[in-house]
Amino acid sequence: MTEPISEKEVSHVAHLARLRLSQEELQRFTKQLGAVLEHAKDVEALQLDGVEPMSHPLPMENVTRKDEVHEMLDREDILAQAPAAEDGRFQVPQILGEQP
Repeated sequence: MTEPISEKEVSHVAHLARLRLSQEELQRFTKQLGAVLEHAKDVEALQLDGVEPMSHPLPMENVTRKDEVHEMLDREDILAQAPAAEDGRFQVPQILGEQP
């Protein structure tokens, strides 16, 4: 496989990204980036005339449930189950730095 990108170009990109690469890493990343760019060429060569853009390969629908009005829960029953309640509200630990 011919590498569509040179070590010099990969070194330049690494420099712009503030990455320090060893010679072994430079060679490895040049080969890997070359393979990615080669695959991108393959994808670019596909005949996609008439294929509509999509965000997902399978048809999907929103599967949320319908809003339905239900009987409300009793405040006193709910507060009775709380570890601590005060003045008809849940009592929670103080947040650091807040005044009481």
